[in-house]
Amino acid sequence: MTVLFDSKELWYAATNCYVIALETGGPAIVVDAPPDPEGIGRLLAGNDLYPAALLVTHGHIDHVGGAGAFVARTGVTAFVHPDDDFLTLHPAEQLRTMFGLDVTPAEAESFAPPVRFETLADGDSLDLAGLSVQVLHTPGHTPGHCCFLFSDEGILFSGDQLFAGSIGRTDLRGGDHNQLMRSMVDKVLPLPDDTAVLPGHGPATTIARERLSNPFLQDLIRP
Repeated sequence: MTVLFDSKELWYAATNCYVIALETGGPAIVVDAPPDPEGIGRLLAGNDLYPAALLVTHGHIDHVGGAGAFVARTGVTAFVHPDDDFLTLHPAEQLRTMFGLDVTPAEAESFAPPVRFETLADGDSLDLAGLSVQVLHTPGHTPGHCCFLFSDEGILFSGDQLFAGSIGRTDLRGGDHNQLMRSMVDKVLPLPDDTAVLPGHGPATTIARERLSNPFLQDLIRP
């Protein structure tokens, strides 16, 4: 399996976008769609891949702001958890209400969501692009936040649940710190130590490394 990575450094959140494929020249899974659908297209085209699905970890605009345009251009199916509909379906409103940014009508249109999302649920097993993906519903950062586990490959796409040395913020609308930590205990920390963690921002890490050194997890780890 090949994982291609792109970080949207020119956008204010520097969100990681991932493209996952068994090999070049075939179908691929895209994880998260920052507001740069052209960049996602270039990443796919540069590796002779075509999208089979878009998996959205959660409804914040830095992860879903490019989904509508990407789906319109490719016809690909996008998946998201319905508990984040209040975010996912109103990306431009987030810029106004959560970040205090002015948005013109043209800019709002550019952030418009896809006409339809397929829904994700905890424990879903998806067969996409020749790969098996398990959905882990990990509420806390947002109510509908999900991580995507490729257990055969030992890779977790953690979105904004877990970062190298940190965890997702919970001070935005719908965030709940206690719930995020419960998700960590129930869904993330039980994974094997050698599981690679590819987060929504920043560098890759492993479950073992975060168990050992992440200051936010130390109280959760029992001797």
